[in-house]
Amino acid sequence: MKASDLRQKNKIELEAMLLDLSREQFNLKMQKGTGQLTKPHQIKVVRRDVARIHTILREMAGVQ
Repeated sequence: MKASDLRQKNKIELEAMLLDLSREQFNLKMQKGTGQLTKPHQIKVVRRDVARIHTILREMAGVQ
């Protein structure tokens, strides 16, 4: 997901996406721990998406 796409969303949508990604990150970590993870690169992708959303939310907070 691109930062430019995230900037077009409002705060509520971003927080909902953040919650979904946090749950997905947790599930991926559990799969890794049990040896069931088939796409190990997905952890890195989700972690970076979470960081992007946090960055955009901080930018929004600074503007207001």
